[in-house]
Amino acid sequence: MTVIVLTSCPPGLRGFLTRWLLEISAGVFIGNPSARIRDVLWDEVQQYAGQGRALLAHTTNNEQGYTFRTFDHAWHPVDHEGLTLIHRPNPGAARSADDTGRKTGWSKASKRRRFGKP
Repeated sequence: MTVIVLTSCPPGLRGFLTRWLLEISAGVFIGNPSARIRDVLWDEVQQYAGQGRALLAHTTNNEQGYTFRTFDHAWHPVDHEGLTLIHRPNPGAARSADDTGRKTGWSKASKRRRFGKP
């Protein structure tokens, strides 16, 4: 089984993929092509995606039973002890009190409620 998800890609690329895969929702394609055809399709997606993003997931013979690839995606696959996980960047973690101009932590009212002080 192969799944390709396109976001903000040209309509021509979507039309190309419908030759080999079934579009079950806007930008979501599924099918069962051979590994060679799947790799050719992924090369075409990378070449013609333009400003868009793409994600490919397919079955394979590993512990998870599947693997995936990304193109111009903020989320990246990461190998963690033999398992492939998605690393999602946390944009809020990079900011501090200096960046936002606000103090971090609880307000005085919240501290009073939590610790029962008037």
